[in-house]
Amino acid sequence: MQTQLPKDLLATETGQTADKILRSCVHCGFCLSACPTYGLLGDELDSPRGRIYLIKSVLEGNEVGSDTLSHLDRCLTCRSCETTCPSGVEYGHLLDIGREMAEEKSPRNPIQRLVRYSVRKSLTTPWFFNLVIKTMPFLRHSEAVQFSVDELTLKQKLQDQKEALKSSVLLISGCVQPALAPNINQSSIKVLNRLGLNVLETPQQQCCGAVDHHLSGNEDAKTKIKANIDAWIAYLDQGVQAIISNASGCGVMIKDYPHLMREDADYAEKAQRVAKHTFDIAEFLSTQDLSIFTHYKNQKVTFHSPCTLQHGQKLPGLVEDILRRLGYRISHVNDSHLCCGSAGTYSMFQPKLSKQLRSNKLDNLLESNPKIIVTANIGCLMHLQKGTKVPVKHWIELLYTDS
Repeated sequence: MQTQLPKDLLATETGQTADKILRSCVHCGFCLSACPTYGLLGDELDSPRGRIYLIKSVLEGNEVGSDTLSHLDRCLTCRSCETTCPSGVEYGHLLDIGREMAEEKSPRNPIQRLVRYSVRKSLTTPWFFNLVIKTMPFLRHSEAVQFSVDELTLKQKLQDQKEALKSSVLLISGCVQPALAPNINQSSIKVLNRLGLNVLETPQQQCCGAVDHHLSGNEDAKTKIKANIDAWIAYLDQGVQAIISNASGCGVMIKDYPHLMREDADYAEKAQRVAKHTFDIAEFLSTQDLSIFTHYKNQKVTFHSPCTLQHGQKLPGLVEDILRRLGYRISHVNDSHLCCGSAGTYSMFQPKLSKQLRSNKLDNLLESNPKIIVTANIGCLMHLQKGTKVPVKHWIELLYTDS
């Protein structure tokens, strides 16, 4: 794709990044069939190729149309197009740049800004979010798994020993997961403990920054990222083996820290180190001996692969392979590459499209009449559960049950 970006923009790291991504696009159109919103709406401006043209127009200094932000907002950032693209277009990074510049040129109205600000602050302020869940417990997905007294004693004993850090991993607790589905973190801890690992949890206020990043709060996102890097580097310096995320949405955000902090001389290298040591829990467990979790019930389960796992982190089929190794039968899911419609806060701001995508996804997931659906991201889990009575759980809970 030929570009004519202004010289002052090309002189910046952002401009050079955008120009390189734009030039890698060859207009082939393979991305259209992989795009959930194009599939529903049939409008090329609601496809990756169409949005790339809109972003190109914005970056070249043309007037931002009234519908430009609407088309960009309707993108789920599922990155399915990246998996399909034969040219390796880094669409997700280009979209971030395009959204920010389009919003600068055509600011949202005050009500929209207030709503987006309120949503991101509500979700990333633990005391407030926890209070909301406490007063409205019907929003919660599940209660916490309770450890036995012996397990708690052993965990505390390990934490009191300095040498235990060398056999420790740092678990990202998440900003909403501890309140909505505390059993996920508790199950993860139990499974990792059984493998001989001590687990240190990050505090709930150490949000990965994804909510701010995707809701026009870029400066707040970078503030959170810097605080996280400083805190987690300290653990790595003391010998912690890995940083583990059991929410694929958080994982892909953390792995993107090097890109987000590439222009910061103080944090660019640190971000690389944090990202290098960050693993989705499936990615980490795939390197471990999991024979103690093997079961022989030949139980059939249906797995929904989050976009942030298969497209964002490029780990397609990994959870399925682990579960097969452990003795589970994994049901085939048609169009498994398509988004369920959760996409972080997308379901709040694009409810109609989100519900359509969920309905389509559930039709495919329920085709095999599963007794349980498992996934790897809290957002997908909560979103899908609202549309079905079939239990939706995190796949790590299967291992905890069998342990």
